[in-house]
Amino acid sequence: MEDLQPTYYLDFDTPAVKKKAQEVTAGKKTDVEKAVALFYFVRDTIPYKIIFDIPGNHYFKASETLKRGDGFCMPKAVLLAAMARSVGVPARLHFADIVNHIVPDYIAERLKSKLMTYHNYVEFFLDGKWVKATPSFDLATCTKHGFRPVEFDGTRDAMLRKTDLSGRRHIEYVADYGTREDFPLKEVAEAFRKAYPHIPSLTAKLEID
Repeated sequence: MEDLQPTYYLDFDTPAVKKKAQEVTAGKKTDVEKAVALFYFVRDTIPYKIIFDIPGNHYFKASETLKRGDGFCMPKAVLLAAMARSVGVPARLHFADIVNHIVPDYIAERLKSKLMTYHNYVEFFLDGKWVKATPSFDLATCTKHGFRPVEFDGTRDAMLRKTDLSGRRHIEYVADYGTREDFPLKEVAEAFRKAYPHIPSLTAKLEID
């Protein structure tokens, strides 16, 4: 199955990713238990951090994100999917455009938009069905900005919330690009160029076939 294989980006065949996945899921007997444990590990121990100067293709690799210890939605989703595959839980990547209506000002000013293109989350195959899980915003980020944390129990989709803790409109899903078995660098780069043409540093250092 493709959703159980390592790739350049979902490189769970590297010792660090494999070891950490085994540590996080130690004692967990079912795929659901493993997926939930991995979700909370990635959600909260890999803080959300958006950058505007992507240093190269390697930035999106699971092993690099684990070593670096932070990332925005894409590298966090790649890490989560890779760790899941490492312990035998089928996982794939899902992409969508979202509007973050309360995105911090410094991000909105830099993007010149509240659109977050090709937002990335994970789907696990659990108990005979695909279940969505979004590890983007860590608990500390949610607390700081008043976001509703995404909670995951392995049985229901765990998506970014429509409103924040004070009831303000938060996340709106505006386009869906479906699932991919691997990280689609070319698609992502094209989406970045289209949505944020004024930030060439997002794609300038990427090597695209």
